[in-house]
Amino acid sequence: MIRLSSLTLRRGTKVLLDRVDLILHRGQRVGIVGPNGAGKSSFFGLLRGELHPDAGDIDYPSNLVVASVRQETPALTSSALDYVLDGDAELRHIQAQLANPDQDGNQLAEWLGQLEAVDGYSAEARASKMLFGLGFSAADLQRPVASFSGGWRMRLNLAQALMCRSDLLLLDEPTNHLDLDAVIWMENWLASYPGTLLLISHDRDFLDATVNAIAHLANSQITIYTGNYADFENQKAEKLAQQQQAFEKQQREMAHLQKYVDRFRAQATKARQAQSRIKALERMEIISAAHVDSPFDFSFREPVSSPNQLLSIEEGAVGYGGNRLLDGLDLAVEAGARIGLLGRNGAGKSTLVKLLAGELSLVAGHRVEGKGLEIGYFAQHQLEHLRLDESPLWHLQKLSPQVREQELLNFLGGFDFRGDMARSPVAPFSGGEKARLALAMIVWQRPNLLLLDEPTNHLDLEMRHALTMALQDYVGAMIVVSHDRHLLRATTDRFLLVEGGQVSYFDGDLDDYKRYRKETESKPAVAANAGVVVESDRKQQKRQEAGDRRRMSQLKKPLEKELGLLEKQMAALTEEKEALVAELAGEAIYAAEAKEQLKDKVRRQAELELTLGELEVRWLELQEELEVLADDAS
Repeated sequence: MIRLSSLTLRRGTKVLLDRVDLILHRGQRVGIVGPNGAGKSSFFGLLRGELHPDAGDIDYPSNLVVASVRQETPALTSSALDYVLDGDAELRHIQAQLANPDQDGNQLAEWLGQLEAVDGYSAEARASKMLFGLGFSAADLQRPVASFSGGWRMRLNLAQALMCRSDLLLLDEPTNHLDLDAVIWMENWLASYPGTLLLISHDRDFLDATVNAIAHLANSQITIYTGNYADFENQKAEKLAQQQQAFEKQQREMAHLQKYVDRFRAQATKARQAQSRIKALERMEIISAAHVDSPFDFSFREPVSSPNQLLSIEEGAVGYGGNRLLDGLDLAVEAGARIGLLGRNGAGKSTLVKLLAGELSLVAGHRVEGKGLEIGYFAQHQLEHLRLDESPLWHLQKLSPQVREQELLNFLGGFDFRGDMARSPVAPFSGGEKARLALAMIVWQRPNLLLLDEPTNHLDLEMRHALTMALQDYVGAMIVVSHDRHLLRATTDRFLLVEGGQVSYFDGDLDDYKRYRKETESKPAVAANAGVVVESDRKQQKRQEAGDRRRMSQLKKPLEKELGLLEKQMAALTEEKEALVAELAGEAIYAAEAKEQLKDKVRRQAELELTLGELEVRWLELQEELEVLADDAS
């Protein structure tokens, strides 16, 4: 149990927590929410012992094992797999003791018992499975940590934290560097986590799936709400509705949303995705009531023009360094299209968006742009193009020098750039504030085609809600890559699946996609085409499939052969290990005259466990390589 008693925490002159009383129970799963700057990350620093209360007390068990995600990753030469295993400090200590040649037989036996107690024999297999779930390939496991980019190093840090057998797990925006597939995997992993979970997140679907309580930080207080994030919104909405002014604004918001729901319902087909979106929009009526006190209030201005066909690509291919990442592209973006992109990390979703944005050129095929096409493109790397020494106001003035300053200031106020902040340099802004400015610049330019690549990264829940509301009213076309399922459900009509170098329509909603992904992981060869409608020439497709099957068969043969040999080797070693365990369970081996024999058998048992662990990791790698080939064959 963790208890805060009349606790006050300051950072500089700002009071983050003021005489807070709070009890967190063992096994509780708590989502930490609140506006930027409310003190969520500082609260985590307090629990890690990095910060100390200015007044009051914090009490928790002295032996509490706390795990959290590092913010920095040293450029190590050790492998990704070893780096993740380092997260289990007790396991590493036991392994170091087993490697000590001066241990006698009884000591070795004791350490082997501890190794089994911490499930050490399966540690490498568990770490490998964790890395696979977070999007790493089999080849990545032995790559040095220093060879990974910043985003992938953050995934390694996350895996290391999850590897720790902790009593308290602190996760601060863990989904920011993940794609949708990895987010779904992580939800499943957290479902079986036995300790206490505290989670800072701005992803409402992720919170709904992982927590059973919400701690709301606001006005220097922490208020606990029972239930998930949806329950919190309902309870908060009820409180706000008791205030007359808030209630009146709530009614206006709900009336506005109802018109949109009615309009969409009248146009919607019976497709599952359309029905899913109607449900999401109806849910938005309830959600909006919990955000009437949001500091954000903006909308997309109507595009100047809107050609019927904005952009098309015929028989297109795109890639890097002579390699085609996507091929056979046939895509037409019509006016008013609302498309979400699905697919594994590295499948080519961002590449497709860059191609549509004009940042990449086709290596084959044709691109046709409609007259008057105006693209608004948001991606995280575009934040680097902001002028750090200039203000938000300056950035808008560069776009529209003829517009009155007050009009620009009013517009920036809708993105919560008010007062001095609108005129201050961008340099000290947080990642979320820079993202808000980049979005404000796109909104101001009145695009008729929006291309959004993970637009919600670093945005808090209030800004995400405001963006979702604005996108619902946006009359242009848009294509979105996002791991925020709430945003996808509420703003898109259909999905494209990017997989195996191809782009095809996915006939289903996000729940169907989750089932599809689960099926392809368990039965890749059977389920690879579930839910996908491929529009291509059938004869050519059959010829291509026959060629692919021959090619895949040739690639799979050596892997299947190695897998068979590996399974025989593992069976033989397992049989030897079981015989040793039975012998070590007897009394005779512990007689004084059998001391040297005991040492040999204990060391052999340790060797067998380590060898079996390595073989199991290779077995998992081969299984994954075969699954990847099966996916490619689809």
